[in-house]
Amino acid sequence: MKLCVRSMALASAVLWGAMFLFVALLNQIAGDYGAHLLEFGASLYPGYHGPAGYGSVLVVTMYAVVDGAIAGALLAWLYNWFRKDPAAE
Repeated sequence: MKLCVRSMALASAVLWGAMFLFVALLNQIAGDYGAHLLEFGASLYPGYHGPAGYGSVLVVTMYAVVDGAIAGALLAWLYNWFRKDPAAE
């Protein structure tokens, strides 16, 4: 069975983006919640400088959606590439 690259990219984009959105929003509400994860995001994504307001929440979410889509597509492509199809032999 092969993985659908498009579906994996979309699923990964939604999960990774939603995770950063959820953590960043909770950080805005509850202070230090997820601060280390958001600092990690600041080190990964240019233009995002950490939890500074709701604009930053949108910036990190957009970066995470794109990053998740790329990672999901690469994972599905690599899985399909390494997988051997017994019917093709």
